[in-house]
Amino acid sequence: MTAADFFEIGMILAFGISWPINLLKALRAKTTKGTSLLFLLLIFFGYISGIIAKFINPSYMANFASKWYVLIVYFFNLIVVSLNIVVYFRNRKLDQANEARR
Repeated sequence: MTAADFFEIGMILAFGISWPINLLKALRAKTTKGTSLLFLLLIFFGYISGIIAKFINPSYMANFASKWYVLIVYFFNLIVVSLNIVVYFRNRKLDQANEARR
C-alpha cells in the first residue's frame, strides 16, 4: 500500500462514517430544512466519478486483486449518499404535508 492509497482510504472511510450519521439525522429530523439536494447530488456525482476513475486507471486495474477494497468503500459511500437522496425526497413530502395542514 502506498502513502497515496493510505490517504485515499482515510478520506473515503471518513466520509463512510459521516454519511450514515447524516442519514440517521435526516431520518430523525423529518424535514429538508438544512439539507441541500444540490450538495447531495454533487457528492453522488463525485463518487460516480471516483468509481469510473478507478475502472479506467490502468495502474489500478493492474493491481485490482490487491486493491479491490478501495472500490468497496466507494460503492458503500455511493449507496449511503443515494439513501440520503431518497430520504431528502421523503422529508420534502413530509414538509409539504405539514405546510398543507397549516
